[in-house]
Amino acid sequence: MPKLLVVFWLGLLVWESHFGRARTADAGASEFKSPMHLLVSEDQQTLFVCETTGQTLAVIDTESRGLRKRIRLPENPTGAAILDSNRLLVTAGAADGVVLEVDVESSKVSSIQHGLHAPVAPVVDAKRKRIYVADRYRSSIVVMGLDGRVIERVAVSREPCAAVMTPDGRALVVAHELPDGTADGQYLAAKVVLIDLDSLHTVTLELPNGSNSLRDVCVDADGRFAYVTHVLARYRLPTTQLERGWMNTNAVTVIDVPEQRVVNTVLLDEIDRGAANPWGVAVDGGGSRLCVAHAGTQEISVIDRADLHHRLNEVAAGRRVTEVSNQAKNVPNDLAFLAEARQRIDVKGNGARSLVIFGDTVAVAMFFTDEIAFVDLSGTNPKQVGRLKLGDDVEMTPQRRGEMFFHDASLCFQTWQSCSSCHPSDGRVDGLNWDLLNDGIGNPKNTKSLLLSHQTPPAMALGVRANAEAAVRAGIRHIQFAVRPEADASAIDQYLKSLRPMPSPHRIDGELSEAAQRGREVFATSGCIHCHAGPNFTEGNAYDVGTGLNRERGKRFDTPSLVEVWRTAPYLHDGRAATIEDVLVKFNENDRHGRTSELSDEQVNDLVAYVLSL
Repeated sequence: MPKLLVVFWLGLLVWESHFGRARTADAGASEFKSPMHLLVSEDQQTLFVCETTGQTLAVIDTESRGLRKRIRLPENPTGAAILDSNRLLVTAGAADGVVLEVDVESSKVSSIQHGLHAPVAPVVDAKRKRIYVADRYRSSIVVMGLDGRVIERVAVSREPCAAVMTPDGRALVVAHELPDGTADGQYLAAKVVLIDLDSLHTVTLELPNGSNSLRDVCVDADGRFAYVTHVLARYRLPTTQLERGWMNTNAVTVIDVPEQRVVNTVLLDEIDRGAANPWGVAVDGGGSRLCVAHAGTQEISVIDRADLHHRLNEVAAGRRVTEVSNQAKNVPNDLAFLAEARQRIDVKGNGARSLVIFGDTVAVAMFFTDEIAFVDLSGTNPKQVGRLKLGDDVEMTPQRRGEMFFHDASLCFQTWQSCSSCHPSDGRVDGLNWDLLNDGIGNPKNTKSLLLSHQTPPAMALGVRANAEAAVRAGIRHIQFAVRPEADASAIDQYLKSLRPMPSPHRIDGELSEAAQRGREVFATSGCIHCHAGPNFTEGNAYDVGTGLNRERGKRFDTPSLVEVWRTAPYLHDGRAATIEDVLVKFNENDRHGRTSELSDEQVNDLVAYVLSL
């Protein structure tokens, strides 16, 4: 066997033995609770809290705001829905995710479905006796019977992360975290998909250019309007300045559900202060207020719905609402559109994510400080009225503190964004190209995953940062436009070093498919292992493989790790390749990026299957 192949197989053994175990093991419960998803009972007397890293479901009395009990779960919970007065449906786990039925009174937990990939957003359809669950990394909605039997899979857009059924039970509104497609064109945005629940027919709605990091969706009691929270990235502009929303703005998009159209997108920021990372969203019972949690700024927005829709109707009719907006197309760029229709309430703590409304009270899950904040809406001026600590005070580990800083927009000038604004979902990608100035202007680069970044120097596509440590500090200075203590950057380093790969959804019971096993041979014989070697599938050098364009023609690009490459589309430094097959075939002139021109279609498919299994 040639020496290079021996090195490849030895590296592969290291990969399977080291990362394979790490990727399949249950992360287990931690000392931290990390409340992420909130759910209130139909009688509004009970608040359920999915404690994500605590691996528990907390049951809280809404009147006394006291903890009734905790129910231990076999996996980390990712979402919940009401089955009936005493039973919940809970999604949990990651690569081998499960759907659980939880008896609240007895605390009995049983699995009704398993093998989903990062299941989230469970919805119960009592009328049709169905359950809908987002199989996130397989980009589908799984339709099940109440017993967990799979009835159908509905293909949707990339990474469905939130869903809500209209009150009349006719439609499911599904929000998707990331855009799906190449990044070098004029338009790229994450989508909202409407599913007709009788026919399971889908309608895809396009959000404004740059929409990404969709987090939550709600529908009003009439079923007329849906509201989706997201980041609105100005990725078409060079990142020369941050103020006035030149990089990331933060928004809620209004959707007319019966008419299946986007009404408009409204910014939640102000002229000189961002409202970073909008997450949970809900309409109060009377329909008068829309509330949004801001995970990056530790606050909620309370919006007068009547005033919001009046403004939207006025501007749609061509009447001036603000100095900026006299027609509908102006609204997504208007930082003053909500100036008199919204109040921002500081909820202290850190990590405001999910929120729910019961009566005149908003409950907000504070992810990093392990508590629930309560805000009273009954008066003219909403105010925080209490908080419930979900556990004993636990000293933050360096990794936990770094994760908090990574998501905290207070590190950023005018709180426009956090690190997670461009690296959502545990430091991964937003799917967009950004024209950062660290390698010149006018040459946008696709956002790279930060997984294994500290183990695979240098950083950035052209290797302009010697290592990830240098990149973290440069990001704080030149992207956050801030000066921070060295301890903050060191903590972020520790968080990023703690990230672990997730097993690919293309594997079968954690193992390579037959096609991927064949593709492993092709990977070796076609020369991929010359550059993508070792346990991280990169040997750390830079090469000119013919992918540079214009001023970058002939430049050497850093060899990226292929670990978790299934999760990081689009591909190549400028995101021009929508798929791995495009990388291997469409953009591989003269076989400079692996010898693929003479491969059969079957061999190409096998090679793709292998790479997507890493």
